Amino acid sequence: MKKLLIIILLFQTPTYSQNLVNAYFAGGCFWCMEESFEKTEGILEAISGYSGGSTENPTYKEVTYGNTGHFETVKITYNPEIISYKKVLDVYWKNIDPFDSEGQFCDKGYSYRSVVFYKSTEQKKIIEQSIKDIELKFSKKVVTYSRKFDKFYEAESYHQDYYQENFVNYLMYKNGCGRERTLKKIWN
Repeated sequence: MKKLLIIILLFQTPTYSQNLVNAYFAGGCFWCMEESFEKTEGILEAISGYSGGSTENPTYKEVTYGNTGHFETVKITYNPEIISYKKVLDVYWKNIDPFDSEGQFCDKGYSYRSVVFYKSTEQKKIIEQSIKDIELKFSKKVVTYSRKFDKFYEAESYHQDYYQENFVNYLMYKNGCGRERTLKKIWN
């Protein structure tokens, strides 16, 4: 009986707070954003999708080549008992170029622009202060949009967990875009 109890305890999933929170960020390639967030303690999940536009249920092709108004966005689910919104926002900043007005890294165009979506007045204030802090630190204007969150549309299934499911292709893309080199130049 003791062995059975030990085995059951080993395979139980951890219990998380019922107060999980979602946050939404656009930072160029959503594959790279997923990886960055999912490797952070307290963040339970990152889902690739689209937000900020007017087209309902857009496709990747429509967002990238059409006029939907959407951005490649990740929906972050985090436990506020482990990580605060401010810390989640810090992870976001360290994984984008907040000074690139044309997109992110090798992905250029409107849908690849950086955007922080806020859901409350408190989040908006935290975002505004962090932008001021970055501008003061770098003596440069942050061009990342700050927008009120409206809707999120999950991207096609082949985009989800791309960095894990297609690891070699993902690494070639990420290295080819110079993402890590650019981030090191900005943040280190």
